[in-house]
Amino acid sequence: MAVTGLTMGLILTSPQPASAANLVKNPGFETAGGDGMPYCWEKSGWGDNDFAFTTTGDAHSGGKAMKVELTRRVEGDRKALITESASCAPVVTPGKQYDLSLWYRSTTPDTAVTLFRHDASEGWQYWTDLKTLDMSAGWAQASVRTPEVPSGTDMITWGVSLYGTGSVTTDDYTMEQVADAPPPAQCTGTADQCANGSWSVLPTQNPVRSMHSVVLNNGKVLLIAGSGNSEENFAAGTFTSAVYDPSNGSYKVIPTPKDMFCAGHVQLQDGRVLVMSGNKAYPVVGGHGYEGFKDSYIFDPKTETYTKTNDLNDGHWYPSATELGNGDVISFGGLREDSTGSVTAEYWSDAEQQWLPLWKVNQTWSYWGLYPSMILMQDGRLFYSGSHVFGNNIPGTGSAIYDHDANTITQIPGLQNKDERDQSASVLLPPAQDQRVLTIGGGNIDSNPDANRLTDIIDLKQADPQYVAGPPLPQGTVDLGDGPVAETGDQGKMYVSAVLMPDGKVLETGGGLHNRADPVHEASIFDPDTSAFDPVAADPESRGYHSSAFLLPDGRIMATGDNPGNGTWNHNVSIYSPPYLFKGPRPTITSVIDDEWTYGTTQRITVDRPIAKAELIRPAAVTHSSDPNQRFVDLPLSVDGANVDLNVTSNPDLAPPGWYMLFAVDAGGVPSVAKWVHLQGPAALSADTASAHVHSFADSLEGGTAAPAKKRTSQKVSTTLSGCDRHYGSVNVCVPTVFPPQVRRTTAARCAWLAVNDYGRLKVNGKDDPLGLDPNKDGVACAKGDVRAKR
Repeated sequence: MAVTGLTMGLILTSPQPASAANLVKNPGFETAGGDGMPYCWEKSGWGDNDFAFTTTGDAHSGGKAMKVELTRRVEGDRKALITESASCAPVVTPGKQYDLSLWYRSTTPDTAVTLFRHDASEGWQYWTDLKTLDMSAGWAQASVRTPEVPSGTDMITWGVSLYGTGSVTTDDYTMEQVADAPPPAQCTGTADQCANGSWSVLPTQNPVRSMHSVVLNNGKVLLIAGSGNSEENFAAGTFTSAVYDPSNGSYKVIPTPKDMFCAGHVQLQDGRVLVMSGNKAYPVVGGHGYEGFKDSYIFDPKTETYTKTNDLNDGHWYPSATELGNGDVISFGGLREDSTGSVTAEYWSDAEQQWLPLWKVNQTWSYWGLYPSMILMQDGRLFYSGSHVFGNNIPGTGSAIYDHDANTITQIPGLQNKDERDQSASVLLPPAQDQRVLTIGGGNIDSNPDANRLTDIIDLKQADPQYVAGPPLPQGTVDLGDGPVAETGDQGKMYVSAVLMPDGKVLETGGGLHNRADPVHEASIFDPDTSAFDPVAADPESRGYHSSAFLLPDGRIMATGDNPGNGTWNHNVSIYSPPYLFKGPRPTITSVIDDEWTYGTTQRITVDRPIAKAELIRPAAVTHSSDPNQRFVDLPLSVDGANVDLNVTSNPDLAPPGWYMLFAVDAGGVPSVAKWVHLQGPAALSADTASAHVHSFADSLEGGTAAPAKKRTSQKVSTTLSGCDRHYGSVNVCVPTVFPPQVRRTTAARCAWLAVNDYGRLKVNGKDDPLGLDPNKDGVACAKGDVRAKR
């Protein structure tokens, strides 16, 4: 962080326990210290700016206060911090919360209460921003409560960051530990439910073959199928969507104008859903592969209808879609109208309500693959996590940071086995302010190995971030033809769903061991605080290819879909009730004073019982294990009885504009039912609204950086990129180009595997038989004569 006066790396003496209720030493700056600063206070900050620190007599009480002033700023901030030492920094206890308070005067809105923490093994490091201070000519008091102190933290320090020209004068700091919450309520379910949660299968099936799930800002769920990976539906022009209402379990089938099978989608800031591209054509044996069209549509939750937008500049079957902090949307990858890979980046302007023409969009002419996971960072850059769909990863390290403004790509190292992360899941861990990404599992539909147990974690707050290996994914059961057995060795899963939960943890669920086969029954909950997985109850339904799982506003998790290689579809829908729903009464948000929010403001809610935290969770827009927009944004709070004031981040790159689910969570991790709030975009901001406090994270990248390449039309892509050999059966059927490793390379073994997986009669398309499934050449694969024949 290039922080002035930072004492990281020094050998610290044992922390001294606090002897008074106020844990801040020299809280009013009355005792002088060294370097022109009061005792137990230090100068801190970074970046290109002109600044001054002054101990002034213009105090709130006593004879002294601290004034920090910026007269010129290009980047960075300055702040007076409690000295980062064992003799000055307040001692804290993991799992506890602390109320912070100070008096201030400010000539600029660009201020924030900023915390650092001391990790017993990692030393001093930035923790979080808690509150933006309103401008005030007279003395005003600001109060805010910290999140629960993370494990491994023994001390914290804090102060007010000034990151805009002007001044802030502060005085009379206090820090007090929050009284212990009442003990958690007793388990209200069975012991197993309280430990592992429980699954149920809904009595009504999903009426469409949906592979896209979007939670709408009215609490309903848009389920998009298009042709549903059915060539028969495609030929008939039967394209479908459905809207599911969790409040009554009903489905409404929606007319769908185009085959949105494997499109991209994202919620716009007004709550409508932008859907881009889809399937123009299914592959033809000996000819083209899948094709993506240029059409784009908007779905309106109010009217439940689709409306066409202007066209994209290129076709994009399997594109990414990431909302930016200004409400615009950027998209990469996918297949063009001619089946080649698109190297065209697309940009949706929210102001103009259209896709911008090619000449207005920065281009690197890079092929990012299919559904590349592009996660918005706190400074507006995009982190490509390495999660993707189909086959090998992109060349290089398999992970990168894309700077849209500079139009450069920098390689990020550390991703394990980067070419076997096909249909892995990546998620920005709670809270978004921590800037940590978890990547889970994966495989490769081309080489078709056993899917892996790999997990990787990256901390994007580091100056030169790189992935480090996370804990191995827990193993489940898999049926390889002789009944369910426990996974062994390095067996894991691909087709993973990862869902942010309101208690700040992540549910991973679903998956399969091989290309559209061998479902794995396993689920676990990842705790970002401990970086550990806890196995929980598994979905009783198979959830492999074209499945998805997502959070509902009531705190439950819905799982849908599964499309095995034999072309069938699982229409059953599962609902998971996490353990927190069996741990006593839930808090209730009894009122939200205003559901239209702007950045850097304080918003009041009322609750019926004490809560420990509150957060915004962006509703899901998930397909193929991918939802790069999913995020959990912490709302630091101040508590006055039933009134709770929530502090909204000033940074729209942490919480892009749009509708969010607001959850309140008690000390036992039990969440309320969500209320919907609208975080308004830049158009709603006034002149005195704080600008974003952007930190110097990932600012010293050492990986290779590439500027735009030479302009080109597309990237050549194999027509077999989906891992299916189209010489057999209909286009709905996926006979793998490479069989799982345990299947011997004989006609009998391959045909036995196809029989176990219910492929049925397979016609041979044309004269070629590349897999040796029709030795007697009667035009039917795996017929009786083929199995008897020696091959």
